[in-house]
Amino acid sequence: MRRMLDAARSHPSAVLLFGQLLAILAYPFFDDSAPGRALLGVVGTVLVLVALWAVRRSPALTWMAVLLGGPAMVFSLLEAVLPGEQWVTLTSALLHAPFYFYISYGMIRYLFHDDKVTRDELYATGAAFTVVAWGFAYLYVAVQVVWPGSFVGYDGDGARSWFDLLFLSFTTLTSVGLSDVIPVLPHARAVVMVEQVVGVLYVALVIARLVGLTNARSVRRGP
Repeated sequence: MRRMLDAARSHPSAVLLFGQLLAILAYPFFDDSAPGRALLGVVGTVLVLVALWAVRRSPALTWMAVLLGGPAMVFSLLEAVLPGEQWVTLTSALLHAPFYFYISYGMIRYLFHDDKVTRDELYATGAAFTVVAWGFAYLYVAVQVVWPGSFVGYDGDGARSWFDLLFLSFTTLTSVGLSDVIPVLPHARAVVMVEQVVGVLYVALVIARLVGLTNARSVRRGP
C-alpha cells in the first residue's frame, strides 16, 4: 500500500490520466439515478483536486488553478443535486472549461520546461490530452445551453447529455470521426472546428517534441 502511495506521489499525472479514464468507464453505470449523479459529482470534484495536485509540478501558477478549480468543485456537486437547472449547468460549464484548459496549459509547460523525458512527463502527455477533451466537452455544454439545438444525435433532436458531448469531444480531438453527435448550428460547428485544429497541433507539437528529445538522448549516448 505504501509503495502505491509513493508511486502516486511520484506520478500525479498518471493518477489524473487513469482517474479520468475510469470516470469515463464508470459514467454509463451511474448516470440514470440521482444517487449515481451525486456520486459522479463527487468524482468530478476529486478529479478537479487531482488536476490541481498534478499541475503543482508544472511552472504554471497554482493560485490561478485554485481560483478556477474551487468554484468548479462547488458547481460539480450542484449539478448533481440540481441537474435540471440551466443556470447551474451553464455556470458549471463556464467554470470547468477554462479550468481544464488552464490545467492542460500547465501540463504542456511541464512537458516543455526541460530537455529530459521523465516517466511522469509521459503520463502528462496523455493526461493533458484527456484534459483538453474534458475542457471542450464543457464548452459544448455551454454552447448547448446558450444556443439550444446546437447538437443532434442518432435519436433525433433534443439536448445532448454530458456523456454524449464528451464522446463528441474525444472523437473530434482524436480526428477519428466516429461520433454520432453532430453540430448543426454555426456556433457549435465553429467550436468543433477549433477543437479539430487543437487536436492536430497537439500531436504535431507535443508528441513530436517527445520523440525529438528521445532521439537526442539516444544520440548523446552514442552507439
